[in-house]
Amino acid sequence: MHAGGKSAGSEAAAKAVRDAAVARGLEEARARLRRVKSLATPPESGKASRAVRDRMVVMVRGPHWLHAFWEVGPRSIVRAEAALGPEWHTARPVLRLLELENGLQGSPSERVVRTIDIHGGVKNWFIDIRTPVRCRVEVGYLTSGGRFHCLARSNAVSTPAGLQLDTLDTHWADIAGDCEKIYALSGGFSPENNSTELQELFEERLRRPLGPPASRRSMSGDDGDGDERVSDFRLDVDAEMIVYGVTQPGSYVTLQGEPVKVQPDGTFRVRVDLPNKRQVLPIIASTADGVERQTVVLAVERNTKSMESVGRDAGDF
Repeated sequence: MHAGGKSAGSEAAAKAVRDAAVARGLEEARARLRRVKSLATPPESGKASRAVRDRMVVMVRGPHWLHAFWEVGPRSIVRAEAALGPEWHTARPVLRLLELENGLQGSPSERVVRTIDIHGGVKNWFIDIRTPVRCRVEVGYLTSGGRFHCLARSNAVSTPAGLQLDTLDTHWADIAGDCEKIYALSGGFSPENNSTELQELFEERLRRPLGPPASRRSMSGDDGDGDERVSDFRLDVDAEMIVYGVTQPGSYVTLQGEPVKVQPDGTFRVRVDLPNKRQVLPIIASTADGVERQTVVLAVERNTKSMESVGRDAGDF
């Protein structure tokens, strides 16, 4: 009896140890799932903690990439779990790319064109773009039944067409030199942009004013006389045009009768004045032996209009 009792006690102790190990493993697995699922903004190492408010901005980093940045507070995750109820267990964190079909922000013309699975522990994401598009981005949770709970929505942006280079640096110090360009591409200077979050984010990270001068003056509390500012304010604009092309190497080219330098590979490039009128510019290329000649006529018109100066009080901004 004594030996049997000892054996039974050993087995019970071993089972208890195994059960405790399984329980710990399950809890660790649940913790990992919570971390992967939680979109609460992680604290930044080496920086004093600050209150996080829900916000999202999208920056245009070139014709093929958007950079989405968001901040979400822990309470918003709790609210999302409560709002989704039983569906929370199947919900997954995602970004949704919404195309603005007629360019009206917040209108029913928005349609979801892509859903991108993301994970917790991050607060920015690069989104590849195939064709030029006007869009915004949402971050939130999507259930298996197709229900979406939005945590934050971004500003509206338009990706450019052409061969501009994409800049994919993730650190703000790396993009400081191109910040004005990225800010402009992201709609910062657009009159249609009624969101201040993009400007706030750039100014927080770069630690300097950015954006239209009107909003800067409003933020500084400058109540100076708007009429005095306008009275001495001038804007003079002029323009030039670059004409370029290619012909057979060794050819003789003229523009309006003036010779144009032709490079060894046959290309040429010349700056031309663009006065405020209509111009007809004949461009003539002749072969080196003068046997053949080709003419192209370029018609251009510049119509510059100077608008009346407008003065506004600081309180109008």
